[in-house]
Amino acid sequence: MKKLIERGRRYRYWDFVKIPMSVAPAETVLRLINVVTMALMPVLQTLTIAEFVDTALLIFGGDTSKSIWKPLILLVLITAYTVLAGHLSQFMNLRIEIKLNREYRVQMVEKRARLAYTHVENNETWDLVSRVCEDPAQQIRNGMNNIVSATDILVRVFSLLIVLVGQVWWAGLAIVGISLPLFALAIKAGKSNYQADVEAKKYNRRAKYLRGVLQGRDNVEERAMFGYTGAVNQKWRESYEKWRTIHLKTEALYFVKMKGASLITVLLSLLIISILLLPLSQGLITVGMFMGLVTNTLNLIQMMSWQLAWTMSELAKNREYLKDLSTFADLEETDGALELPSEEKVPFETIDFINVSFAYPGTETYILKNLNLHLEKGRHYAFVGVNGAGKTTLTKLLTGLYDNYEGEILINGISLRKYSQAQLKSLFSVVYQDFAKYSVSVRENIQLGDVLVQNDDRVQEILEQIGLEMDLDTNLGKIRADGTDFSGGQWQRLAIARSLYSNAAIRILDEPTAALDPVAESEVYEMFGRISAGQSTIFITHRLGAARLADQIIVLDDGRVAEQGSHEELIGLEGIYAQMFEAQRSWYQ
Repeated sequence: MKKLIERGRRYRYWDFVKIPMSVAPAETVLRLINVVTMALMPVLQTLTIAEFVDTALLIFGGDTSKSIWKPLILLVLITAYTVLAGHLSQFMNLRIEIKLNREYRVQMVEKRARLAYTHVENNETWDLVSRVCEDPAQQIRNGMNNIVSATDILVRVFSLLIVLVGQVWWAGLAIVGISLPLFALAIKAGKSNYQADVEAKKYNRRAKYLRGVLQGRDNVEERAMFGYTGAVNQKWRESYEKWRTIHLKTEALYFVKMKGASLITVLLSLLIISILLLPLSQGLITVGMFMGLVTNTLNLIQMMSWQLAWTMSELAKNREYLKDLSTFADLEETDGALELPSEEKVPFETIDFINVSFAYPGTETYILKNLNLHLEKGRHYAFVGVNGAGKTTLTKLLTGLYDNYEGEILINGISLRKYSQAQLKSLFSVVYQDFAKYSVSVRENIQLGDVLVQNDDRVQEILEQIGLEMDLDTNLGKIRADGTDFSGGQWQRLAIARSLYSNAAIRILDEPTAALDPVAESEVYEMFGRISAGQSTIFITHRLGAARLADQIIVLDDGRVAEQGSHEELIGLEGIYAQMFEAQRSWYQ
């Protein structure tokens, strides 16, 4: 497959044709040939009408040597081809879109998956990613269609002018002179429409979000409980009215301009007829040629008054998409991000953090400050501390999401930066606080934990261990009619089951039970620890009921290891951990 998303590449208008040509060469060539052929039809029609009318006049004048059948048959064929070409164009468009979805969309998804993790957590960058990746195949096809539309207009204009100049050269030049203002007006209208559309969309996006809050299925319970419908509805109305006002003003201004252009078109039409009457009266052109030229020239000017303005407006939007696409393609990537976990299990003996400091990109605040830590194989560790102490940040560094830390992280005495993404994926299995809920079968939900292995017996065994005994083919979520929706606790157990299915050497629970009450959370951690007996695990929590289950508790404070030891040892220190546990004691009694 040809690479369509390349770092450092500046995308231009030509790419709206080049990309479809790469994925669907035959269909794209046929589409372009069809466009040019269709654009030449008016000229052929003009010449045929001229021959038909002139022949008819001669026949009515008594010239029996002339035959009307040839131009008549040509007119029928032109009409038939125009209808068939329209259907052919739709078919080619569909074929191109299917292949764009199969190749271009896939490459967009892969690029998105390769992005350095810093872009995921950067709101501005993520907005860019969302814009570019929203129906990318349709974006390319729209750009191609707009270029095709502009090409169609230009071919029609120049081909008709060639005929005009061939008949009466000065008439052709005169029509060029009076048509140029229509081009200028269309381009100006297109640019102003796009600028207004950008401003209006800011409010439209907010209005759409609020409409989702008011109508969405996920918010039903809270809407009923808190009764906020009226207040949110007012905010929706304000955003909608701002969008509607800008949009209406733009449309009204566009309508006035185009109606003005229509009046100009009427005057130009009269002027063109007047220009062509002179060569007609002088016998320089025939009556048939006069009728054909007048008819198609008027149709062309009408097209330039409306279709050209719309095409220019759309091309302005396409240009902005190309700018975003260029920026998106150039975003930093993580080497090996698409690699599957290594089939060869990576052994684990020790992890060492040596004077590790880290600040998130774009900030100057250090989350970790000269942190030193030693972890060993086969032990259960608990990282505890208040929110913002750096617990989850440790996980992000260990799993290779960020590598711009200061100091050194060693796994088995080797720098973490020397491990490939495939090795890190096979080394760690993480259940995040915001774990995913996949609307697929129970079997597929769990087997996503290790895509290299498909073992139904293993899946069934894990389900029994976590207390979720059910049919593996049960579909989950609300997408399918037969889908079963789990409770929050059941989804959490399923996320843990994915981690247990993995063959990773180190399993990490990053507060996936934060939504549970403290006692229920302790029960889940106890279950996980029991199933993972003899294996290396890390619990991350700010609630200490689960921490008591660990062999070693690491207390993080202000980006450093403040205390470390067993539950009893830390209670005996009467330090940070003891104070936190005392404050939470009532939760577990």
